[in-house]
Amino acid sequence: MVKKKIMNNFEISNKHIMNPSGLAASDLDVIMNKISSNNIDYADLYFQYSKNEFWSLEDGAVKNGSFSIDQGVGMRAIAGQKTAFTYSDEISLQALNNGVKIVKSINKNNENKSYPITNNPTKHSLYQPINPIESIDSARKIYLLEKIEVISKKLHPSIIKVSASLASQFEVILIKTFQGELIEDVRPLVRLSVSVIIEKNGRREQGSAGGGGRYSLEYFTDDILREYASEAVNQAVINLDAKPAPAGSMTVVLGPGWPGILLHEAIGHGLEGDFNRKGTSAFSGKLGTKVASSQITVVDDGTIPNRRGSLNVDDEGNPTSRTTLIENGILVGYMQDAMNAHLMNQAVTGNGRRESYAHLPMPRMTNTFMLNGKYEPDEIIKSVDNGIYANNFGGGQVDITSGKFVFSASQAWIIKNGKLSHPVKGASIVGNGPDILNEVSMVGNDMMLDTGVGTCGKEGQSVPVGVGQPTLKIDNIIVGGTG
Repeated sequence: MVKKKIMNNFEISNKHIMNPSGLAASDLDVIMNKISSNNIDYADLYFQYSKNEFWSLEDGAVKNGSFSIDQGVGMRAIAGQKTAFTYSDEISLQALNNGVKIVKSINKNNENKSYPITNNPTKHSLYQPINPIESIDSARKIYLLEKIEVISKKLHPSIIKVSASLASQFEVILIKTFQGELIEDVRPLVRLSVSVIIEKNGRREQGSAGGGGRYSLEYFTDDILREYASEAVNQAVINLDAKPAPAGSMTVVLGPGWPGILLHEAIGHGLEGDFNRKGTSAFSGKLGTKVASSQITVVDDGTIPNRRGSLNVDDEGNPTSRTTLIENGILVGYMQDAMNAHLMNQAVTGNGRRESYAHLPMPRMTNTFMLNGKYEPDEIIKSVDNGIYANNFGGGQVDITSGKFVFSASQAWIIKNGKLSHPVKGASIVGNGPDILNEVSMVGNDMMLDTGVGTCGKEGQSVPVGVGQPTLKIDNIIVGGTG
């Protein structure tokens, strides 16, 4: 049996970007020299080639099967706080020369070009440079969806509907930096989701689950399918017996893992460099000051192997890093891309991200989570006389600059005399991110990351992210309910 050779990032980027377009590395040097001759601070070229495949199954039948290919190049030049940007879905020398004419419209006179690069030259290898779409054939992909449907239906006799989907992406990135480097990254990404509807005594409830990461599709073993199916069915079953949630100001305990989405939205965005440079974040100008309970440490870590939010390099070519944002309640750092780091005279953290070649990079989260505290989860529950335990969240709304939020709990329980009493439905958590940081009185020792489902939106751009936290006790927060 002849083993298939696994190409490296350089070989893959040449195959999908450079060779088909007839470009050579020397051509990119010429283009960059043309841009930089206009007295600017920084410039880069961002090439992208991506394949996406999506399958969905509903009631035992394939509902959707789609495949797409996209490619293009984005060209950026920066002078001070001004940015010139153009992009093309054609990768060619002519398209690049046309782009030069546009970005050269920007310049900065009589100032030195001094843009920071990351202080950490380490190059990561956090995931395999593979094409997950080709990791299994189409028949096997449909089988995965059929298999999770069968598993789900066996878990409860009252299931009336099962839907499942499978998404995979193969993305090749090539970045020409202002410093003359040529940086490649090959980014696989997969996700499988399942949703069930259960009907009992005329009442219907839905449950959903899923996960994935930067793997091949072989990641979805029977054990993982059973895990997703069980979670989705359990969520629906619990909500069948749920009573209307109470309303008012009360103690709330957040479960580990996915509830970290609240931390991500209500606090994480406020720690991105652009909002703080502009002074629009609730955390602006507060570096070195106490902003949270001394039990709280929050990090953004883009270096966790195979995680959905992880990257070998960000979309400016800087290696990702583990950035401590809040340490023992003290604000110690922001997430930075190159431009905002330069303007704020701070270090680059490898958080420059963009949705595609047609978008500008900006400071974005990768995997953002709170570190462990000292308390056992049961100990936290036992400390609450009357409150709510929320261990899963659905949709929500957030004002990024102020941190004000409203989140709907998709699974929650009443806590009575230190015990989980009964499930409730219709609970929403209302508050202000910076404020609740100081209302946290107990942090658990059970930190979990989400299963690999997060997508973050900012200024119309969506990127994959990870969230996480341990069990948290928040002493005083508003709960909206119908009971």
